[in-house]
Amino acid sequence: MRLLGLDHVQIAIPVGAEERARAFYVGVLGLREVPKPPVMAARGGAWFVVGEQGLHVGVEQAFVPAKKAHPAFRLASADDVRALAAHLMSKGIEVRFSDEAADAVRFHADDPFGNRLEFTAPA
Repeated sequence: MRLLGLDHVQIAIPVGAEERARAFYVGVLGLREVPKPPVMAARGGAWFVVGEQGLHVGVEQAFVPAKKAHPAFRLASADDVRALAAHLMSKGIEVRFSDEAADAVRFHADDPFGNRLEFTAPA
């Protein structure tokens, strides 16, 4: 047995928030939405692709945003990280840069539901 990597990460969104999720993850971040299998689509949520991995947003009845646990999105360069930060700030989204990892340029931001997201590249 050998694990090959991550297939997808799932985060939660409130009931009925799929269009807001699409507006952010596709419209702001540029991810691509992929169809969910019909039996799963009936439960709500949405699936997105970034690189070869998936980001699934699932509807949670008693939604609580993830403030600590988070997906980390890898960018090609430090310049790309800074450009994305500027793009998010232009959309009114707060970014929080961190210098705790000396070998990376990174920041955190929240999706429209308060879920923590990380964006990083080698320094």
